[in-house]
Amino acid sequence: MALACASAMEASVPTFDLLLLDVVALTADPAHPEIRDCAIGVRDGRIAWLGAAPAHAQARRTLRLPGHFVTPGFVNVHTHGILTMVRGVAADLGFAPSYTPGIPKGTKVDPAQARALARLGALEALMFGSTLIGDNFVHADVGTEAMAELGVRLAPSWRIHDVDFARVADGDWHHDPAIGLRTLEAGLALHARWAGHPRVRVNLAAHAVDTCSNDFLREIAAASAAHGLRVSTHLGQSEVEVRRVRERTGRTSTEVLEDTGLLNERLMGGHCIHVSEQDARRMAAAGAHAVHIPKCNATSGRLAPTPMLKRAGVNMALATDTQHGDMVELMRWALMTARVQEGRVDDEWQPRDVFRMATLGGAKALGLEAEIGSLEIGKAADLVVFDANRPHLRPHVNPLGNLVHTGQGRDVRMVLVEGEVLVEDGLPTRVDMEAVCAEAEAASRALWGAEGIHY
Repeated sequence: MALACASAMEASVPTFDLLLLDVVALTADPAHPEIRDCAIGVRDGRIAWLGAAPAHAQARRTLRLPGHFVTPGFVNVHTHGILTMVRGVAADLGFAPSYTPGIPKGTKVDPAQARALARLGALEALMFGSTLIGDNFVHADVGTEAMAELGVRLAPSWRIHDVDFARVADGDWHHDPAIGLRTLEAGLALHARWAGHPRVRVNLAAHAVDTCSNDFLREIAAASAAHGLRVSTHLGQSEVEVRRVRERTGRTSTEVLEDTGLLNERLMGGHCIHVSEQDARRMAAAGAHAVHIPKCNATSGRLAPTPMLKRAGVNMALATDTQHGDMVELMRWALMTARVQEGRVDDEWQPRDVFRMATLGGAKALGLEAEIGSLEIGKAADLVVFDANRPHLRPHVNPLGNLVHTGQGRDVRMVLVEGEVLVEDGLPTRVDMEAVCAEAEAASRALWGAEGIHY
């Protein structure tokens, strides 16, 4: 059944910039979740056709791709590209890098190193199918410029806090208003720099309730409201946070966010490991979003209570955070860790649910669900093409089940943002992959060398 509704101008000979033929479309649209033998027509950066192949169509470029799956671009809302510098190490230390002594810290990264490492993290995520990356860390000015060169959509921010991170790893929690002023002003300057850019939408990253004082959280809330900016934060990410916030305020992190005016539809809470049912009900009532980071959580021996959050009605997005940029693998981790908690397989946790988290759930968290997150006529042509002719993705009895259970980011053949091909035949089109890797490697060696570790 053709889902395309041709306009009067298209009625005779539809014309497209790009026409994909014979694909399996996994749309993330509940009304039509899967379309086999599908044609996808792209015109002026939008999806202009979706359904049976149009008769006598004309296209500047036509690709016939039998055995390929096409999905919406993944919306990866919480990453720290610069932290590629601790890959292969931090995952086995049990806690977030910023809190762990003996490894490179963001406070030691210079702008050139930040640029190289941020570009590496963003390139990895893009090549694995993330068409929107929500990155926040130090040096977000040069980091955003470096990532924007790839053509990917961005939701960037400075790491905003008033704690002195140079002292946190040693257990010294000192809040300094001057640090808060500097990081918030940097965040707002980033917003001013990129205002109106079609692919960059800045938000404010209030690092966490333990690293931001209550007064400073109120300042961030006021700035968010004044400029209409989303706020990303780490919420209930550790027992250290829970204990520190309880000692300081007598409240949970969620309650503090509510008290300070941040718990609303603009808030995206990353991790949400240590949240109670009461916290989840508060989040749902406020319209706040949970950003599930299943692999980082599980690798450190912890599970976010996603079944409870879902039952409470909290919108959930999905994100890779620091360990890798593969959203396909993340869907698998999200599904399995939920089933482990439930102790069964049932209709509440199926591939469609984690696929939604990776696409429309993230789009909704950013207020972009009308623009991206599903394959629908009129939406932006943010597309990912998977080569599903490989043995591990055959047979195609249930394509979405195959993708979630056995797919990999390395199966991505092509990635488009607004109809522009940014990855073709598995390689980036705007940058030299080998050069990006070499620059990031040099930056990492320098940072580890400063810690006395030479590799």
